[in-house]
Amino acid sequence: AATVLECLDNCKLSESNQMVLRKLGMKLVQRLGLTFVKPKVAKWRYQRGCRSLAANLQAQGAAVQNQKREVAAAAEADDDEEYDIPGEIENVVEQLLVGLKDKDTIVRWSAAKGIGRITGRLPKELADDVIGSLLDCFSFNKTSCSDISFQETDNAWHGGCLALAELGRRGLLLPSRISDVVPVMLKALTYDEKRGACSVGSNVRDAACYVCWAFARAYEPAELVPFISHISSALVIAAVFDRDVNCRRAASAAFQENVGRQGTFPHGIDILTAADYFAVGNRVNCYLTISVYIAGFPEYTQAMIDHLVNMKINHWDSVIRELATKALHNITPQAPEYMANVVLPRLLPLSVGSDLHTRHGAILACAEITHALCKLAQENNRSVTYYFSEKSLEGLKQIHQEVCNQHKSVSNLEGLGGELMRPAVCTLIEKLSLSKMPFRGDPIIGGWQWLINDSLRHLTLVSSAARQHIKESAVSALAALCNEFYINERGEADPALQDELVTQYVSELQNAEEMIRCGFSRALGALPRFLLKGRLQQVLEGLKKVTVISPEDVSFAESRRDALIAIAKVCQTVGVKGDGSPQEFVCRENVDQIYATLLTGVTDYTTDSRGDVGGWVREAAMSSLMEVTLLLVQREAGLIHAGVCKQIMCWLAQQSAEKIDKFRAHAGSVFLTLLHFDNPPVPHIPHREELERIFPRSEKETLNWNAASEAFPRITQLLGLPAYQYHVLLGLSVSVGGLTETTLRYSAQSLFDYMKKIQSDPSALEGFCETLLQVFEDNLRNDRVSVPLLTMLDQMLANGCFDMFTEQENHPFPVKLFTLCKEEIKRSKDIRKLRSSIGVFCGLIQFQGDMREKVFFQLFLLLCHPFPIIRKTTASQVYEMLLTYSDAVEPAVVEQAMAILSDTNWEAELPVVRERRNCLCDLLKVPRPQLVPK
Repeated sequence: AATVLECLDNCKLSESNQMVLRKLGMKLVQRLGLTFVKPKVAKWRYQRGCRSLAANLQAQGAAVQNQKREVAAAAEADDDEEYDIPGEIENVVEQLLVGLKDKDTIVRWSAAKGIGRITGRLPKELADDVIGSLLDCFSFNKTSCSDISFQETDNAWHGGCLALAELGRRGLLLPSRISDVVPVMLKALTYDEKRGACSVGSNVRDAACYVCWAFARAYEPAELVPFISHISSALVIAAVFDRDVNCRRAASAAFQENVGRQGTFPHGIDILTAADYFAVGNRVNCYLTISVYIAGFPEYTQAMIDHLVNMKINHWDSVIRELATKALHNITPQAPEYMANVVLPRLLPLSVGSDLHTRHGAILACAEITHALCKLAQENNRSVTYYFSEKSLEGLKQIHQEVCNQHKSVSNLEGLGGELMRPAVCTLIEKLSLSKMPFRGDPIIGGWQWLINDSLRHLTLVSSAARQHIKESAVSALAALCNEFYINERGEADPALQDELVTQYVSELQNAEEMIRCGFSRALGALPRFLLKGRLQQVLEGLKKVTVISPEDVSFAESRRDALIAIAKVCQTVGVKGDGSPQEFVCRENVDQIYATLLTGVTDYTTDSRGDVGGWVREAAMSSLMEVTLLLVQREAGLIHAGVCKQIMCWLAQQSAEKIDKFRAHAGSVFLTLLHFDNPPVPHIPHREELERIFPRSEKETLNWNAASEAFPRITQLLGLPAYQYHVLLGLSVSVGGLTETTLRYSAQSLFDYMKKIQSDPSALEGFCETLLQVFEDNLRNDRVSVPLLTMLDQMLANGCFDMFTEQENHPFPVKLFTLCKEEIKRSKDIRKLRSSIGVFCGLIQFQGDMREKVFFQLFLLLCHPFPIIRKTTASQVYEMLLTYSDAVEPAVVEQAMAILSDTNWEAELPVVRERRNCLCDLLKVPRPQLVPK
């Protein structure tokens, strides 16, 4: 066997082929091993129950059980028959044990099955030796409850678990070995070894669940009774708190098997109902909901808390650490004394320790547990400090100072440590403030305020992924801190403090750093009402300046977004009072200014290397418009003017017709929210009845605005409403002339369907064309609109949308359209724009009158364009035009013109091309274009 494996190792093959050979090698080794032992099943193996259905049907209670035990004893006596076991079997077992540590799962799995097969044919003493050697795969050094150094790799642990499960399933692990195996199995259920920035061990935990599943089927309940509490707690913890969904589901399945087969798990049916295979699929639900239910059973409460504290708050994944601390918050009411007297004193030293991940998790855990204990004390009409000793209170207070001292060597909490510590300490500040801790007047409040301000000032020093989290944490901490510690008994703020805070924050809004503007904009939006009192106009003016686009800060889209969000928050905080002071309320004097600022945000189409960054601003502006409008509607609807409401609805309709799914969906959602709000209804909505017919209330939640196939057939119906026609057509032009295939197809089809409906209505078609020309004129040289608009016009002309005008000579619509197209491409070097305009010019040939000569002249100019691609495209499309609109040219010259167009190499030198172009001019009786001297 060793020779065979050595030969396989020497083969020079690819990685995948080597894996297959190693697996086949394992199978060959175990087959060879089976030839050395007798082909019989060991009689000493443990058997639970009777394998025969007929025997089970004849079984008669305890008497039959006694009979089975007697048979088993007799079988064990018969098994004493001795026969020689060749020495080669030791080499075979050794090779299989080595195979359990292979780097590939398929090889380990094959070796585990081989161990089971061969052990089942060995005498009892030799089989026990194999099991003893197998347990060496699980060696580890334990220095503390949460610090374990594993001597074997995760591959060895995985292979060992698979082998244990196979042995247990086959009845080859006798009850005397359960006490040795269960501790290993429990450790494997929480195996998680860190490797660099991540960890390994999910396969080990999954295999450990398989061991638990196999043991449930293998042993009588009486054999596992001493270990039930440990196994049940471990499986519950794995099913609820494991990071990987496959491990949670495996643990749930193993728990279910034990409940069904053993029947001794505490509250097994109740837990299974809450934590079944599908329920544990959602990790957040497991941590925050299911865990709270299970912790309500005393048998599991402490084990779950200890696992979170020992294994999860120091986890390498920050998401798991945060979920673990929130779970501790939710579980605290189940064991408040244990949390206060045991867990919190254990966490306080860890919160200022040396390990970054442990420190981060411990700070968050301290914050969450403290908040939960204080809420519980208040609910029971006790002092907020009821559960805290003086030492615990002092420890909580000093966390901020200790963290700052540890980071003095790293300026201003920069780097990874700052990215974790800043939001963690801000969360601690928030929770201690919400807990109403007796720290009023303490110098620590100044330290907390400094940290919040410093975090907002140094957002540029952290990675872009962490900025949003730090900003939100600091803003939440600021709001809680102000509400608790900056208000006096009369509900007012100290004037000096208010002046310093508001003035400082407003001055930072004009900082040259975009992230600083973002941070302090959101901070102003989070200030409570008593700090904004008398300062509202100052705050609104400062935020308005942030939303203005200037050449220096054109790319500061994030700061404009946050300023618009802050304006809505400020308005909601101060409230509405029509005849109130503009320094204290949203009132008649400042409501127009607020709306003007928010409506400006809807027109932000800034783009940079990140793409359509203006979309963030538009999204925030739409949300803020909705929030402010609903606030006014519920308080004083008279402050909403009809013109403002029309502007809001029209801009929302335009955004609902545009090409980016995300922003279209958001605009559509806001549009329907305002339309169907009835507590009371929003006043002055244009064409309300028609809108409610197009968008029924029953479809408010079900209409999928993300799907172009659902959105565009509805939104194009607004083209028939005069108030919305201009803005919807402006939005549609970007979608119909866009590049996304799905959006283009459904938007164009919806537009063409609408055009077919109005073909028999001259006045409607005239009105539509006037609006279309107005959109074009208003957006001349605005490439964001004009380029896709040209593409849309090309498609509309090709689809016969304006056939009604082709019968009239010199109709004003094609004349004006030709003039606008010519102006749009004047001196342009944009290839896409020029190619789109060629299609429009070719489509205009169908209109009668002087238009045709002008169109030919313009096209012949493009035939000699400096760009070869434009010359080639023009020739191709003119050829197609002559085929399609043959009546536009005399039949005698059509074939000659088409021959010139097809035979000429339009990418040749300009003098050659110009000569061929002039032949076309003479043929079609069009004046030759003349070269203009430079």
